[in-house]
Amino acid sequence: MNWTAYIDGYCERLAPGLWGEPLNSLSNLAFLVAAIAVWRRPNGRVLAVLIGLVFLGSTAFHLLATRWSAAADTGFILVFVLYYAAVFPHVFFGVSRRLSWIGVPVFLAFTALVASLGGGLYLSALIGLVVFAVILRGEDRRRFAVAAGVFGVSLSFRTADHTVCGSFPAGTHFLWHLLNGLVLYLTATAATRKAASRQDAAPSHS
Repeated sequence: MNWTAYIDGYCERLAPGLWGEPLNSLSNLAFLVAAIAVWRRPNGRVLAVLIGLVFLGSTAFHLLATRWSAAADTGFILVFVLYYAAVFPHVFFGVSRRLSWIGVPVFLAFTALVASLGGGLYLSALIGLVVFAVILRGEDRRRFAVAAGVFGVSLSFRTADHTVCGSFPAGTHFLWHLLNGLVLYLTATAATRKAASRQDAAPSHS
């Protein structure tokens, strides 16, 4: 496989070149802003680094448009999603850290099922957010409901990118980046807030 092969995957790109997708490239700054904001929160360092990797992978792909950068883009997104699936049971339901990692194979199996029905990673992530909103309560439910709503709109813009090329040559993929930066921020801060509240509620051993 030629990992340096050129990929033309978006409405905005018309030819090879470092600046072939200016809006798609610059809109990745939403991920960097989210990463910085999450980094400043207690318990947010790991999630912030993973969001930062999403920023790097997506930026590389939309600047270089090569097969290896496309793999990095998708790979870093998958790493964030799988890590979140792994820590979700521990953070929100108090499951032991070791047992909580069962969230990874569960999510992968669910994604494979969704893929067999014609969906994929992003659709399974959307369904996951909806499920989180349903099973949680109070403020946690509200946060995931908002995240699911924003991600649903974001996914529709990603899907519509090629459809609007004739009337809007820049496409709509850049809106996918902007809204997903918000989604990653919302989900990351939901986890950091819950982790902090659990720590505050833990009995002191002093």
